[in-house]
This record gives sequence, C-alpha cells and structure tokens, in this order.
Amino acid sequence: MEIYTRLLGYTKLYRSKILISVICSLIVGGSTAVSAMIVKDVVDTIFMNKDRVMLAYMPFIILALIAIKGLASFGQVYSIETVGQRVILRIRNELYQQLHRLSLSFFSAHQTGTLVSRITNDVQLLQTAAANLISEAIRQGFTAAGLLCVVFYRHWKLALIALLVLPVAMGIVTFFGRKMRRTSHSLQGKMAKINDLLYEKISGIRIVKAFDAGQIETERFSQVLNGYFRSALRVVRINAVNSSLSEALGGIGVAGVVWYGGYEVINGITTPGTFFSFITALLMLYEPLKRLSKFNIKLQQALAAAERVFQILDTKPVIKEKAYARELPIVKDCIRYEQVSFQYEDTPVLQDVSFTAQVGHVTAFVGLSGAGKSTLLSLLPRFYDPSEGRITLDGIDTRDVTFRSLRRQLGIVTQEVILFHDTVASNIAYGVKDCPMGRIIQAAKIANAHEYIQKLPQGYDTPIGERGTRLSGGQRQRLAIARAILKNPPIIILDEATSSLDSESEKLVQDAIANLMKERTTLVIAHRLSTIRKADRIIVLDRGRLIESGTHHELLTKGGVYARLYETQMLPGNEERGMPGD
Repeated sequence: MEIYTRLLGYTKLYRSKILISVICSLIVGGSTAVSAMIVKDVVDTIFMNKDRVMLAYMPFIILALIAIKGLASFGQVYSIETVGQRVILRIRNELYQQLHRLSLSFFSAHQTGTLVSRITNDVQLLQTAAANLISEAIRQGFTAAGLLCVVFYRHWKLALIALLVLPVAMGIVTFFGRKMRRTSHSLQGKMAKINDLLYEKISGIRIVKAFDAGQIETERFSQVLNGYFRSALRVVRINAVNSSLSEALGGIGVAGVVWYGGYEVINGITTPGTFFSFITALLMLYEPLKRLSKFNIKLQQALAAAERVFQILDTKPVIKEKAYARELPIVKDCIRYEQVSFQYEDTPVLQDVSFTAQVGHVTAFVGLSGAGKSTLLSLLPRFYDPSEGRITLDGIDTRDVTFRSLRRQLGIVTQEVILFHDTVASNIAYGVKDCPMGRIIQAAKIANAHEYIQKLPQGYDTPIGERGTRLSGGQRQRLAIARAILKNPPIIILDEATSSLDSESEKLVQDAIANLMKERTTLVIAHRLSTIRKADRIIVLDRGRLIESGTHHELLTKGGVYARLYETQMLPGNEERGMPGD
C-alpha cells in the first residue's frame, strides 16, 4: 500500500486532468447505467404495449447515449493517459538523475544490464500502472457503481442473489494478486539477468570470438532464457486461472438470477421488461468487475516493478556534497594527502599514506599491480572518500568543497579510454556547452589528433562508434587527451595512459601528453618507469603503503624497491621509451 500511495503522490501536480477524467468517467458510468435502464421501456412499452411513439423516439435516445458515452470515454482516456505519461516522464528523469548522484561504489556492486533493465523494463511496467491501469480503474469503477445502482433499483432480491459470489471472487482476486506480485518480481529479476548477459557478451564479442566460445555462450543464454520462460509461464497460468474462476463465479450468479427471476416472471410477480432490464445491467456489470479483477493482477506486476525502481531512488549516495560546501579556488600551492587510509568493504587498499604534490610539479606513482595507485588518485576527485585521514588542496579539505568546483580543476586521462557513440567533435567537447569549433580543432592539434581526424570520412562530424571502436588505440587516447586539453584544468591525472600502445602510437601520445602537461600540476601513474625519470617526485607504493619517495636519481641511489623495479625493466630487451618531453 505504501508503494501505491507513493506512486499516486506523483499525480498531485495533475489534479485538474484527474478531475476531468473523473467527471468523464461519471458520464460514461451514467450513460451505461441509463442504457440498461431503458431496456425495461423497450420490452414493456414498445414490444408488450405496442407504443409507436416510444418506438419513434427510442433510436434517437440510443444514438444520443452512444455519442455522449463516446465523447466522455475519449475525454476520460486522454486526460488520464496524459497524467500517466507525465508521471512516467518524471520517474524516468528522477531515476537517471539519481544514477548520476550515486557513488562509484554503487556501480561496482550492480551490473550494467540490471540497471538498464530497471530504467527500461521496470519503468515500462510502471507506465502501464500509471496510465492504462488508473484509466481502467476509474472508468470501470464508475461504470460498475452505476450498474450496481440499476440492479438494486430494478430488483434488490435478484441483486443479492447475483452478488452472493462476490466475497469469494474478492478472496480469489486477493490471493492471485499476491501470487502475481511475487512471480512478477522474479520475472523482472530474470529479465535483468538477460540484459546483464547481453551487455557483457556483446561488449566483449572480440574475446568470445577469439576463444571460439560462441556455442558456450549460446547455451548459457539459452539457460537464462529458459528460466525467464518458466517464470513467464507462471504469470500466464495465474492470469488464466484467475480469469477462468471469475467467469465461473459470474456464471453461477447469472444461473441463480435466471432461475429466481424466471420464476417471478412466470408467476406475474415481475414484468419481462423489469427482468430483462435487470439481466442486461447484471451482464454489463460483470464485464467491469472482470476488468477490475484483471486490473489487480496487472497492478501487482506494476508494484513489483515499482519496488525495484524505488530501491534505486531510495539509495543514498555514499559520497555526498555538504549542504554548505564552498567553492574551491584555483589551487596555487599544493595537494596534500594526510595519513590517508581506504578500504573497499572489508578489504584494506591504502594504509596511512601521506605526501605532498607541489603545484606545477610532476608527481609520479609507481608500484606493482594492486599496490593501490589508481585507488589513491581516485580519492582526489572524490570518486571515493578516505576511510581515515584527509586530502587537502591549499589546506582545504576536498570534502568541504562542491563537486563541480573540485572536478573542474581536474583533467583525467586513463589507460581505458571512455568515449561515447557520438561524433569526434562532440567527444572532444564533452561537458562543454556550445563549444566553438575553433577551440575543438585547436585542442585536437595540440593532442596530435587533428591530422588523423581530417582523414576520417566526415572529419570532426564522423561518428566513432560505441566506446570509440572505429578508432585505433592511439587515436582514442589522443582524442581523450584533446578532451582534457579543451577542459583546460590546472591539475592533470594520468593513469598509465600509454601502457598498451605500440611504439609509433606511443610516441604520438607521449608528445600529446607533453603538451597537456605544460604549466600544469601532473599526477601520473607509471607502468614504464623510464617514462617518469624527469618527475619532480616519485612515490613508491607497495600493498597500499608508501614505502619510498624521492627523485629518480635519489631512489636509484637508495637501492630499494624502485631501484630493483627499474633495473628489471632496463634489462636488455626491456628498454622503455622515456618520459614525455625527454
């Protein structure tokens, strides 16, 4: 009930349209009731008493009723459907905005396909509840109320006989409604699994083909589909049984009415017109009652979807901006990590890390895989917050400033380049509204990307495919660098940006990185130690702890972990290209 009340809360802004719908529903219900009422006049006055005057008027009365009912039905459906569509529009917007507010830890814990399923499939079911079901409930509810008045007005004893089955019918509706809600919840969960599998395998189709795993994946997908199929069949069975039992109970009621009503007509207690008027209203009454029964089944499906949607809307971001967060001025002195520790769930990742990165300097981070380098720099833009300690910029805690003012000072280029299925120009200007083409071209030239962009079929207007799949690795990396250059941030974070490129592409990318680093504070994660020899400071991490720091020469002199790593990479055959600008 709480979920349904919450859904109805979205309709408060549209009271006027709901009022129009209610008025139109009253007219529909009233005209339906009048249609049943005039059956008595048709039978008793026209057929039994041979009234020619009534015969002349009756067709026009029927046509008028049809016209009134048709217009009112249109007004009712259009107004309530408009409300439903606006409610769904609002929920979809809220859901998408909420996804952007949630912390990265939320996305680490949920598969992409599941989230997409909730925004698409679950919201689609909600659309059914917010539009079709509300429309059906209002119209059929008023129609049933009007016809109920007719049957009691015509013959209250027959009405009671007909409605003796109603308590049983209500029990059946309630029972199958609860069953449907549980089954629908399971069905939607299995649809989410289908989306998870599709997203994962389509995005990794190269690996699937490389390992000739098409048959394996087909069988796995078939298993997931069969699970969905079995749940879908349970939904069908519940609908079919509910519908059949409703029909059977309605038939029992009609049989009782025909027996008792026929007895009264034969004995002259009731006129044929009264009986036929009653039986017409009764048969017309069963139709909205059946629809309302199906309404409850569909409503339970929608409420199951609503639970999943509201679960996301009610999730609180782990990383929050303070209510009175301040604007961060341009950093002019230093970035300082003070006794920073971080753990993911119960696993320690960083432990008591402290260092200072001076503005205008290059600070490099090295260490074996899993040492915590990427996590360390993910704390700076507040993708995560430290479990202990703090990070300051010119003495201001990052948790005390707005997200926007913090992140607009940071440019990030990673090994895994994230590009969007859009044009080259749109990807370079991502996050910048109404960016002049001249700025885009200038950024591309600085990033050594302009030459290859001009050779593309449509130049800067060329779509690059999902995640930039129509470009080479070096081309994608230079596009990401151009994006960072256009943003023009004072602080650059480079996360192993050249580790997976061939020599020719790496040279172009390193030159682009050198242009990006000019007159900026740079924090760089290095896989190839030869690329950071000119760094102002090198910080060595091991198992989440800072174990060494200094310049390249100082660390070689110490003969510690850095020196051993460097010597290993400098063995014959392992020589690496130098730092950008060497």
